[in-house]
Amino acid sequence: MRKDNTTIITVAIGIIALVGGLFYLGGRNRSSAPATTAVDPHGHNTTANVPSNASLNDLVGKSAPAFSLADRDGKLYSLESLRGKNVVLFFNEGLMCYPACWNQIVSLAKDERFENTDTVVLSVVVDPPGEWQEAVKQMPELAEATVVFDKDAEVSKKFSMLKTASSMHYGSLPGHTYVVIDEEGIIRYVFDDPNMGIRNDQLATEISKLSQSSTGNIP
Repeated sequence: MRKDNTTIITVAIGIIALVGGLFYLGGRNRSSAPATTAVDPHGHNTTANVPSNASLNDLVGKSAPAFSLADRDGKLYSLESLRGKNVVLFFNEGLMCYPACWNQIVSLAKDERFENTDTVVLSVVVDPPGEWQEAVKQMPELAEATVVFDKDAEVSKKFSMLKTASSMHYGSLPGHTYVVIDEEGIIRYVFDDPNMGIRNDQLATEISKLSQSSTGNIP
């Protein structure tokens, strides 16, 4: 009887050791396995260097970087020359972003809420002016918009627009990002939109807030 009990105890200890070993190896494998990588709608790794809206909002409340951009007629728009006006900058991919960016550019140009002397809307693209003319041929309404050309993406770099979640050409081109600057040249609102929608209502609301603030209607 004693021999049988010893055998049973030995087997039980062996089973416990085996189970314990399996749990140990399982936990070790789980801890050493790489974390699941999250991606945004454009397939970017959102865990590596792609700024979120929260980080872009760090720009809010700071002076806008100095810029000077020309439209296809050569007219210059600079931060200094636009003092006293609210400014909307729509940084976008331009020619390659059809139809989303094109539609937003046209929609901004046709929106009566932005057609006043206190607000200037500039759609910023990195395309050469000559190539942009081909886009106007395809969508004549684009001629109504104020499109300005960011040579070598210099202004886009200043505003940190080349590494946003909406950029389909990360590090090279802006994606679909809005910056609202007040009459004093201070950035008041930034919105990056990977979904590339029409955001006129959002922008009009932000401009309205600035107008109310300047007249003292809000604290």
